[in-house]
Amino acid sequence: MGRRMEAPSSPASLVLVVVLLASLLLQARADDPYRFYTWNVTFGDIYPLGVKQEGILINGQFPGPQIDAVTNDNIIVNVFNNLPVPFLLSWQGIQQRRSSWQDGVYGTNCPIPPGGNFTYNMQFKDQIGTYYYFPSLLFHKAAGGYGGIRVLSRPRIPVPFDPPAGDFTILAGDWFKLNHTDLKGILDSGNDLPFPDGLLINGQGWNGNRFTVDQGKTYRFRVSNVGIATSVNIRIQGHSMLLVEVEGSHTMQSTYTSIDVHLGQSYSFLVTADQPPADYSIIVSTRFTTPVLTTTAILHYSNSNGAATVPPPAAPTVEIDFSLNQARSIRWNLTASGPRPNPQGSYHYGLVNTTRTIRLANSRATINGKLRYAVNSISFIPADTPLKVADFYKIPGVFMLGSMPNNPTGGGAYLQTSVMAANMRDYVEVIFENTENFVQSWHIDGYAFWVVGMDGGQWTPASRQGYNLRDAIARYTLQVYPQSWTAIYMPLDNVGMWNVRSESWARQYLGQQFYLRVYSPVNSWRDENPIPKNALLCGRASGRRTRPL
Repeated sequence: MGRRMEAPSSPASLVLVVVLLASLLLQARADDPYRFYTWNVTFGDIYPLGVKQEGILINGQFPGPQIDAVTNDNIIVNVFNNLPVPFLLSWQGIQQRRSSWQDGVYGTNCPIPPGGNFTYNMQFKDQIGTYYYFPSLLFHKAAGGYGGIRVLSRPRIPVPFDPPAGDFTILAGDWFKLNHTDLKGILDSGNDLPFPDGLLINGQGWNGNRFTVDQGKTYRFRVSNVGIATSVNIRIQGHSMLLVEVEGSHTMQSTYTSIDVHLGQSYSFLVTADQPPADYSIIVSTRFTTPVLTTTAILHYSNSNGAATVPPPAAPTVEIDFSLNQARSIRWNLTASGPRPNPQGSYHYGLVNTTRTIRLANSRATINGKLRYAVNSISFIPADTPLKVADFYKIPGVFMLGSMPNNPTGGGAYLQTSVMAANMRDYVEVIFENTENFVQSWHIDGYAFWVVGMDGGQWTPASRQGYNLRDAIARYTLQVYPQSWTAIYMPLDNVGMWNVRSESWARQYLGQQFYLRVYSPVNSWRDENPIPKNALLCGRASGRRTRPL
């Protein structure tokens, strides 16, 4: 006859049980490799467009060091802040499973004070693909401090293409000659930013980078738009691009002559060096802008005979239709393995009933005589204490759950620390509605989602008839075209406080963001990691303790 388990009868027994549970939860993580980084963050002189500027350097580098990892690796980054101002790094697209404590935005983390340090302890759990990191506080993103992240599949997981001869990272984006402090001052005074002065590729201007290839071999290029204001288009003189991955998802392998990369987005494609040996231009230009900014890098054949004689590829037109049709053509590879050996398409996202519909409308507004941006008429303002920290310690008065409504209100814009309440394991439909004349780019921390539909005009329930419920791409950043809408399906399977934001950094800074609080009543380490022992505490949480273990 079996014995019934008795509850621990003493404090010592209770501690033993807790330690045992923690050990079991961490055992799987301990079996995965650890990669350690020490980063020193400083200001330094940079000249990306030929003008001296104050840039953010990591270990003396701009861009910062690249992180190369494999699925499920544990990434430990000890960041020393040698700036005279607070600092944080965030990790674009890294889902921080069960641990929004590591997300590195002000809603989740207290800033690293000048002269201080913080160690990020992350696991790239069940992820592959192309990502990047960036500084998230103040207007630091306009000063550099960003770098690439490559997450490779584990050796025994099949990849739907042959190993490339090389793997190159392109961090492309717009750039201003004004210092980041001046740009922040313009926004703080209630005005909009001027037009960017140029484009950079890996921190360099025109032909500042050269990618060397051997004739007849195939190479992987990972492209991220790390800019703050404009979409870009990339194309390569005399070569086509075979798209293979978008933001952690293997795609159907379609060939493109150029690819639009909107703010915050990442793509990777294969390029075969199948042309006569020469130097070819890799061209990046702005989209939907007047004037059009352009920069180039060099695709250099190792046996090059000089500059290529074929004409450079033409830039796409300013018409939206080209970009919209291209976005719709990108499909999920249902038979390819993702981070796990089972096919990506084994999760039939289109057969799951949604439990909630959320509509989010961006807008431009004037509040107290100053320019602001809003979501559902609410322009976000930071609280005096990070929201995740206040939530953990149950500090009243920092934010109000439900302050972000499910639907556009149509009313005048106002300031608030907006937080939307949601429950673990809900399956939500989110419609992003853009009635403005500019392309919007949105990112959701902690999640990937399926982009099931996008079109012009006003979204209505009848729009669901056109959804792609079979092979829509799963990604972490989406675009919404002018006077248009984009719809996503997203399973809420990651407890935490997650930032939903515009990737146009002026709009984000001036209020086009909010936080999504995904809650589980179980309060279990199975659903969410405990507060880190090294968590920095600030604001109304100053002087409190993290945890005893």
